[in-house]
Amino acid sequence: MKKTETKKEFDSEVLSISRVERMTGGGRRLRFRTLVIVGDKRGRVGAGTAKGGDVQESIEKATKKAQRSVVRVPISESGTIPHEVKAKYGAATVLLKPQTEGRGLVAGGTVRTICSMAGIVNISGKILGNTRNKLNNAKATIKALEELRVPQKSEKVEMEEYTAEEEKKEEKSEKSEKENKEE
Repeated sequence: MKKTETKKEFDSEVLSISRVERMTGGGRRLRFRTLVIVGDKRGRVGAGTAKGGDVQESIEKATKKAQRSVVRVPISESGTIPHEVKAKYGAATVLLKPQTEGRGLVAGGTVRTICSMAGIVNISGKILGNTRNKLNNAKATIKALEELRVPQKSEKVEMEEYTAEEEKKEEKSEKSEKENKEE
């Protein structure tokens, strides 16, 4: 039989490995919990967590779960998200803001990893609150990315009209300020 080689569709990155124990009559039972992020750097990203008797087993299981839970992220031509979004999961709250081209990936820890795996290159992310729980932060970030939606054509036209009106107002105010200074 020939073995068909499967092309790796997703890149994966291990975010955390934790030792977990449970008490039984015979003593402590040790297992490992792993959090894995998978993404194709073209707008698809997922997170999975699993437990196993050894580290390698838990990584494999978490990777499979992450691949099954992949979400599609709308990314603009400039490599950012279409609009600001905020999401909460457990005690973790995550705020993601779009940035101009060339700004880079301004986020820390879990948010940075997930955004880079999704292929977002210009974004500002902030973990609000005091939780350092990587699992909850990851789930909050994935939830925020799920809430993103692509603006429809009518909304794009409205936004362009709105920004054009705002620019006109700013120009008028600048002219009036200059006139006031000259007097």
